[in-house]
Amino acid sequence: MGFDEDPGSVTRRRFIAVGALAGAAVAAGCVSHGGGSESLSPEEAKTLAVLCDQIIPGDDYPSASQAGVVNYIDLQLARHYRPHLPIYRTGLAEAERLSIGHFGIALAAGSPKQQLTTARALEEQSPLFFDLLREHTMEGYYGSPRHGGNRDAVSWHMLGLTEPPVLGRAQYRSAEKPSS
Repeated sequence: MGFDEDPGSVTRRRFIAVGALAGAAVAAGCVSHGGGSESLSPEEAKTLAVLCDQIIPGDDYPSASQAGVVNYIDLQLARHYRPHLPIYRTGLAEAERLSIGHFGIALAAGSPKQQLTTARALEEQSPLFFDLLREHTMEGYYGSPRHGGNRDAVSWHMLGLTEPPVLGRAQYRSAEKPSS
Protein backbone atom coordinates (compact mmCIF):
# COMPACT_ATOMS: atom_id res chain seq x y z
CA MET A 1 0.00 0.00 0.00
CA GLY A 2 1.39 3.40 -0.94
CA PHE A 3 1.56 6.31 1.50
CA ASP A 4 -1.15 8.34 -0.24
CA GLU A 5 -3.72 5.47 -0.43
CA ASP A 6 -6.78 5.63 1.78
CA PRO A 7 -6.64 2.53 4.07
CA GLY A 8 -10.38 1.95 3.54
CA SER A 9 -10.30 2.15 -0.27
CA VAL A 10 -10.35 -0.93 -2.46
CA THR A 11 -7.54 -0.84 -4.96
CA ARG A 12 -6.94 -3.33 -7.72
CA ARG A 13 -3.96 -4.71 -5.76
CA ARG A 14 -6.06 -5.25 -2.62
CA PHE A 15 -8.88 -6.79 -4.63
CA ILE A 16 -6.50 -9.28 -6.28
CA ALA A 17 -4.75 -10.07 -2.99
CA VAL A 18 -8.03 -10.74 -1.20
CA GLY A 19 -9.22 -12.89 -4.12
CA ALA A 20 -5.98 -14.91 -4.10
CA LEU A 21 -6.21 -15.47 -0.35
CA ALA A 22 -9.85 -16.52 -0.61
CA GLY A 23 -9.01 -18.92 -3.44
CA ALA A 24 -6.17 -20.44 -1.43
CA ALA A 25 -8.47 -20.88 1.57
CA VAL A 26 -11.10 -22.63 -0.55
CA ALA A 27 -8.48 -24.88 -2.13
CA ALA A 28 -7.05 -25.78 1.27
CA GLY A 29 -10.52 -26.70 2.50
CA CYS A 30 -11.11 -29.09 -0.40
CA VAL A 31 -8.51 -31.60 0.75
CA SER A 32 -9.26 -34.05 3.52
CA HIS A 33 -7.52 -37.08 5.01
CA GLY A 34 -4.20 -35.82 3.58
CA GLY A 35 -2.83 -36.85 0.21
CA GLY A 36 -5.52 -35.07 -1.78
CA SER A 37 -8.34 -37.51 -1.04
CA GLU A 38 -11.90 -36.15 -0.85
CA SER A 39 -13.61 -38.99 1.03
CA LEU A 40 -11.23 -41.82 1.75
CA SER A 41 -8.28 -42.19 4.08
CA PRO A 42 -4.95 -43.18 2.47
CA GLU A 43 -5.41 -46.73 3.83
CA GLU A 44 -8.92 -46.98 2.39
CA ALA A 45 -7.66 -45.69 -0.97
CA LYS A 46 -4.94 -48.39 -1.05
CA THR A 47 -7.50 -51.10 -0.33
CA LEU A 48 -9.85 -49.66 -2.93
CA ALA A 49 -7.04 -49.62 -5.53
CA VAL A 50 -6.33 -53.32 -4.97
CA LEU A 51 -10.01 -54.24 -5.28
CA CYS A 52 -10.54 -52.12 -8.40
CA ASP A 53 -7.49 -53.77 -9.98
CA GLN A 54 -9.05 -57.18 -9.32
CA ILE A 55 -12.06 -56.04 -11.36
CA ILE A 56 -10.02 -54.43 -14.17
CA PRO A 57 -6.44 -55.68 -14.03
CA GLY A 58 -3.69 -54.20 -16.13
CA ASP A 59 -2.52 -55.84 -19.32
CA ASP A 60 -1.56 -53.98 -22.50
CA TYR A 61 -3.68 -51.16 -21.07
CA PRO A 62 -3.62 -49.66 -17.58
CA SER A 63 -5.42 -51.26 -14.66
CA ALA A 64 -8.38 -49.56 -13.01
CA SER A 65 -6.23 -47.79 -10.42
CA GLN A 66 -3.70 -46.70 -13.05
CA ALA A 67 -6.57 -45.22 -15.07
CA GLY A 68 -7.73 -43.09 -12.14
CA VAL A 69 -10.71 -45.13 -10.98
CA VAL A 70 -9.81 -44.66 -7.30
CA ASN A 71 -9.83 -40.90 -7.88
CA TYR A 72 -13.18 -41.15 -9.66
CA ILE A 73 -14.81 -43.14 -6.85
CA ASP A 74 -13.32 -40.90 -4.17
CA LEU A 75 -14.63 -37.76 -5.89
CA GLN A 76 -18.06 -39.26 -6.43
CA LEU A 77 -18.26 -40.39 -2.78
CA ALA A 78 -17.77 -36.76 -1.80
CA ARG A 79 -20.56 -35.69 -4.15
CA HIS A 80 -23.26 -37.73 -5.89
CA TYR A 81 -22.46 -41.05 -4.19
CA ARG A 82 -22.18 -39.59 -0.69
CA PRO A 83 -25.01 -41.89 0.54
CA HIS A 84 -22.78 -44.86 -0.41
CA LEU A 85 -19.84 -43.73 1.74
CA PRO A 86 -20.86 -45.84 4.78
CA ILE A 87 -21.18 -48.91 2.54
CA TYR A 88 -17.69 -48.26 1.14
CA ARG A 89 -16.17 -47.74 4.58
CA THR A 90 -17.71 -50.99 5.84
CA GLY A 91 -16.78 -52.92 2.68
CA LEU A 92 -13.18 -51.70 2.63
CA ALA A 93 -12.79 -52.53 6.33
CA GLU A 94 -14.24 -55.99 5.63
CA ALA A 95 -11.71 -56.53 2.82
CA GLU A 96 -8.88 -55.71 5.23
CA ARG A 97 -10.36 -57.96 7.91
CA LEU A 98 -10.61 -60.85 5.42
CA SER A 99 -7.04 -60.38 4.22
CA ILE A 100 -5.63 -60.20 7.72
CA GLY A 101 -7.78 -63.15 8.81
CA HIS A 102 -6.70 -65.36 5.92
CA PHE A 103 -3.13 -64.25 5.32
CA GLY A 104 -2.08 -62.17 8.33
CA ILE A 105 -1.29 -59.10 6.20
CA ALA A 106 -3.00 -56.00 4.82
CA LEU A 107 -4.63 -56.48 1.43
CA ALA A 108 -2.24 -54.13 -0.35
CA ALA A 109 0.75 -56.11 0.98
CA GLY A 110 -0.58 -59.43 -0.31
CA SER A 111 0.50 -61.26 -3.43
CA PRO A 112 -1.74 -61.01 -6.49
CA LYS A 113 -3.13 -64.48 -5.70
CA GLN A 114 -3.88 -63.48 -2.09
CA GLN A 115 -5.55 -60.27 -3.28
CA LEU A 116 -7.74 -62.21 -5.71
CA THR A 117 -8.69 -64.73 -3.03
CA THR A 118 -9.65 -61.88 -0.70
CA ALA A 119 -11.66 -60.12 -3.43
CA ARG A 120 -13.58 -63.33 -4.16
CA ALA A 121 -14.32 -63.85 -0.46
CA LEU A 122 -15.47 -60.25 -0.20
CA GLU A 123 -17.77 -60.71 -3.19
CA GLU A 124 -19.41 -63.66 -1.42
CA GLN A 125 -19.64 -62.05 2.01
CA SER A 126 -20.51 -58.47 1.00
CA PRO A 127 -22.39 -58.71 -2.32
CA LEU A 128 -24.07 -55.30 -1.96
CA PHE A 129 -20.72 -53.57 -1.54
CA PHE A 130 -19.00 -55.62 -4.23
CA ASP A 131 -21.75 -55.01 -6.79
CA LEU A 132 -21.57 -51.28 -6.06
CA LEU A 133 -17.79 -51.37 -6.32
CA ARG A 134 -17.94 -53.23 -9.65
CA GLU A 135 -20.44 -50.74 -11.07
CA HIS A 136 -18.44 -47.70 -9.94
CA THR A 137 -15.18 -49.23 -11.19
CA MET A 138 -16.69 -49.67 -14.65
CA GLU A 139 -18.05 -46.12 -14.61
CA GLY A 140 -14.67 -44.72 -13.62
CA TYR A 141 -12.78 -46.75 -16.21
CA TYR A 142 -15.08 -46.25 -19.19
CA GLY A 143 -16.71 -42.91 -18.36
CA SER A 144 -15.65 -39.41 -19.24
CA PRO A 145 -12.28 -38.27 -17.89
CA ARG A 146 -13.95 -35.05 -16.77
CA HIS A 147 -15.42 -37.01 -13.84
CA GLY A 148 -12.02 -38.01 -12.46
CA GLY A 149 -11.43 -41.44 -13.99
CA ASN A 150 -10.42 -42.82 -17.38
CA ARG A 151 -7.12 -40.93 -17.14
CA ASP A 152 -5.88 -39.85 -20.56
CA ALA A 153 -8.98 -41.54 -22.04
CA VAL A 154 -7.17 -44.90 -21.87
CA SER A 155 -10.31 -47.00 -22.17
CA TRP A 156 -11.51 -45.01 -25.16
CA HIS A 157 -8.17 -45.61 -26.88
CA MET A 158 -8.42 -49.29 -25.98
CA LEU A 159 -11.85 -49.38 -27.64
CA GLY A 160 -10.54 -47.57 -30.72
CA LEU A 161 -12.42 -44.32 -30.13
CA THR A 162 -10.47 -41.49 -31.65
CA GLU A 163 -12.80 -38.76 -30.45
CA PRO A 164 -14.26 -38.59 -26.98
CA PRO A 165 -17.98 -39.26 -26.93
CA VAL A 166 -19.99 -36.06 -27.07
CA LEU A 167 -23.19 -35.98 -25.07
CA GLY A 168 -26.28 -35.57 -27.22
CA ARG A 169 -24.62 -36.61 -30.45
CA ALA A 170 -24.52 -39.93 -32.21
CA GLN A 171 -20.77 -40.49 -32.39
CA TYR A 172 -21.08 -44.11 -33.46
CA ARG A 173 -22.09 -44.33 -37.04
CA SER A 174 -22.85 -47.66 -38.53
CA ALA A 175 -21.00 -48.36 -41.71
CA GLU A 176 -22.86 -46.84 -44.60
CA LYS A 177 -24.20 -49.53 -46.83
CA PRO A 178 -24.15 -49.00 -50.57
CA SER A 179 -27.56 -48.67 -52.16
CA SER A 180 -28.74 -51.73 -54.04
